[in-house]
Amino acid sequence: MPALDLTRSSVELTADLVDVFSVSGSEREITDLVEAALRPLAHLDVTRDGDAVVARTNLGRERRAVIAGHLDTVPVNDNLPSRLDDHGILWGRGTADMKGGCAILLKLAAELTDPAVDVTWVWYDNEEVASELNGLGRVSRNHPEWLAADFAILAEPTDAEIEGGCNGTLRAEVRTTGRRAHSARAWTGDNAIHKAAPILELLAGYHARDVEVDGLVYREGLSAVGIRGGVAGNVIPDECVVTVNYRFAPDQSGADAEGRIRALFAGYEVTVTDLAEGARPGLDDPLAQAFVASVGSEPRPKYGWTDVARFAALGIPAVNYGPGDPALAHADDERVPVEQIERVEAGLRAWLSA
Repeated sequence: MPALDLTRSSVELTADLVDVFSVSGSEREITDLVEAALRPLAHLDVTRDGDAVVARTNLGRERRAVIAGHLDTVPVNDNLPSRLDDHGILWGRGTADMKGGCAILLKLAAELTDPAVDVTWVWYDNEEVASELNGLGRVSRNHPEWLAADFAILAEPTDAEIEGGCNGTLRAEVRTTGRRAHSARAWTGDNAIHKAAPILELLAGYHARDVEVDGLVYREGLSAVGIRGGVAGNVIPDECVVTVNYRFAPDQSGADAEGRIRALFAGYEVTVTDLAEGARPGLDDPLAQAFVASVGSEPRPKYGWTDVARFAALGIPAVNYGPGDPALAHADDERVPVEQIERVEAGLRAWLSA
């Protein structure tokens, strides 16, 4: 792959980044290219941790913002290289999630030598896989001082609109037990799968909460996302496990969410297998309000979990803002309108130049 040319448009840079294979765990080449493109820029202090690159201005401004994006993608499925169609749509793995955002960050990092606030630009690895591998999480553990800031923006796909904070997510296993027996004499056993019926009925009848948090209304969700049980075709099962996913509004802590699930399934064995805190909208700070005003977008809630929660855990209010339809993230027909790439670049440029 040739060196990245940061004089190219953000749309062209998006295509360049998309054409670099960077499935999670294979980000070395694209990270090397990003680092090499940024190192010659005298106005940036460039550092690296594994396959994450951090570039900072140090102009002595009173306020600092972090603007971040991940370089990895989910696996490719015959959707590389990128292609631009006649309708102004750029197709290819990573166009929406989230190399369009990463390209905008590169373009602005190179060109904005005198931003209104000091900026920490971050490109990181392993966002699409297990949380413990996440590059932003690793940087926050190894070098928290690199991420110190008053406000953060994550270039997640949001259809070029601002989405504040995010819901939290909890996964739990709800278990029933019984007694094995030959299915020809079912009455001598105790069928654990049958005993799971009330769990499914409860989930099917659950009414999700709409919760207002700092002016944004978050919609919760509680769903069965897996079920397992059974020993053989002629054996009454002695165990059934229903996996439940609770997407909870950021008015609750993770502990609150766990308590709600345990109360809801009182009488059953409940094992929490995964828990990630949500993040409040992060729109109260004057810096965030200036950003909203510059972009001219009415903020919306983020229903899915994103890495803004990592910034929230560091005490940094954060929002999501990037090109691309989040419903197309990970899809084989992943694509992004060129207009959205240009609009997000213009919004960030206006804010940072004010």
